[in-house]
Amino acid sequence: MRFERREHRSLALVIATPVLAVLCALALAGVLIAIAGAPVMEAYWRILVGAFGSRLSATETLTRASPLILTGLAAAVAFRARLWNIGGEGQFYLGAIAVAAASSQLLGGLPAAVQIPLLLITGAAAGIVLLLVPLWLRLRFSVDEVVTTLLLNFVAVLFVSMLIDSVLKDPMAFGWPQSQPVADAAVLPKLLSRSRLHIGLLIAAMLAVLVHLVQSRTVFGMQARAAGLNPAGAVFAGVPLGRTLVTVACISGGLAGLAGALEVMGVQGYVTTDLSPGYGYSGIVVAMLANLNPLGVVLAALFTAVMFVGADGMSRSMGIPSYIADVTVALSLISMLTGVFFTQYRISR
Repeated sequence: MRFERREHRSLALVIATPVLAVLCALALAGVLIAIAGAPVMEAYWRILVGAFGSRLSATETLTRASPLILTGLAAAVAFRARLWNIGGEGQFYLGAIAVAAASSQLLGGLPAAVQIPLLLITGAAAGIVLLLVPLWLRLRFSVDEVVTTLLLNFVAVLFVSMLIDSVLKDPMAFGWPQSQPVADAAVLPKLLSRSRLHIGLLIAAMLAVLVHLVQSRTVFGMQARAAGLNPAGAVFAGVPLGRTLVTVACISGGLAGLAGALEVMGVQGYVTTDLSPGYGYSGIVVAMLANLNPLGVVLAALFTAVMFVGADGMSRSMGIPSYIADVTVALSLISMLTGVFFTQYRISR
């Protein structure tokens, strides 16, 4: 018995893989729910009700999906070019604190039409800087970027903690460790009144479409795919590998930093060390569930947001720990990785 690489993967197989992975994860998580002594189908119904059962829950689900789309895109873009960016969490936080600092210290007096675009660019630039450092170490010294990007997450969070406890500390927070708030003109417009849903959702969706077009219709997209499939072959074919990876890093880090900027400008208004419930790490799961497809990232992010938001409602109504959402998302990732393997290889006797 041996594994043989498939010469061709049908479109139906590629589309069915994430669907089957999610169904498999739900089935496995259902076993845990049954062990907890709750009816499985009712628990999943409660998750749907908790995610979309009211106007408030539906808008919260979509609000949660917005940063997941961007961090998912950040991971998908990097992974497709075989740049293993595990630092989305740190890039998220650095983008957030850069926006808070720029708005409160430098750009607060500008009108919204000028300030909001400048702040979005600032957040993206902060994320880019944090990813270019590991990429430089890889290109110059062959340092594994998995290690450097992962460790920089902790460095970034500690750096943010230092800033919000010192120069950026909000004097009106009564000692609570949070940054100075962004200016009123920097707050993103809401899509629906009396909700936290903001235009960041539209920005994230449009960027998903844009990334898809870039990857599928441009020379750079072809070069990035070539760099991921076979770096040596890409160099032999004339692809400027270093320049391509730098561009990929700028897009990936910029998307993760932009996610932090949108979260501050659209939801929180200030930065704390618990600003992210793990958006950077969850973005990796989202990217893998989408099979690194930018359009699939939108659906995968929505599924992940449904699990996180809906599990809270299920927990309150049925007494099941809300951590079942984390377990289900993790099982989805494992199932997806297994499914992707068998879409690429077949068992031959």
